[in-house]
Amino acid sequence: MGDMEHIYGPVPSRRLGFSLGVDLVPHKICSFDCVYCQLGKTTEKTIVRREYVPAGDVVADVKEFLERGKRCDYITLSGSGEPTLNSKTGEIIEAVKSLTGIPVAVLTNGSTMTDSDVRRELSLADVVIPSLDAAVQSLFEKVNRPCRGMRVEDIIAGISEFKKSFSGKVWLEVMLVDGVNDSEEAFRELSRAIGKIKPDKVHLNTVVRPPCERWAKPLSTERLEEIANSLNAE
Repeated sequence: MGDMEHIYGPVPSRRLGFSLGVDLVPHKICSFDCVYCQLGKTTEKTIVRREYVPAGDVVADVKEFLERGKRCDYITLSGSGEPTLNSKTGEIIEAVKSLTGIPVAVLTNGSTMTDSDVRRELSLADVVIPSLDAAVQSLFEKVNRPCRGMRVEDIIAGISEFKKSFSGKVWLEVMLVDGVNDSEEAFRELSRAIGKIKPDKVHLNTVVRPPCERWAKPLSTERLEEIANSLNAE
């Protein structure tokens, strides 16, 4: 796409068809440092929200994409870090939706959804896809390596609160790492959290692309299917 530096694709997605990716933060500015991340280690771990990428530049790139007659099934705020750390997330969603009827999705690690301002901004989207890899604090810290002081129970409460009033779809994303967050206790607590959040769908994944930590290994297909059945996931 050459000069349109804040967008990429459209790329084929299992969940979203052809998805135009929109990058709202520079590479690896994130509130987590997940062991399985295909983008490598987080270079700036933070929960501070600011306009990391100018909103006007992002919207201009999307507008140019549309003016070129390009098509996609979803416009997805995701990218190389945690998109909701951009303090203009809501404005960007609003501006994109004023340009096109193409639905807007947001991929988020859920860490900022404890903030009512973020929940309000995300409510402007059509689909929100938060991740929840563990509902036990020790496993959350081991898999996601969050900013100091973050509590997974607060994140679960934030996502749950958001789901109650959101008119769009919430699809929960779970990434499983062999021998780390795949125990019976992990699933019991995860199942409880899913029951509290009541997402429209649960997507189960395991490590596929080369992860940040070489020891992060995938589950077998059989084990993944077994877990998917028990969690009523896809």
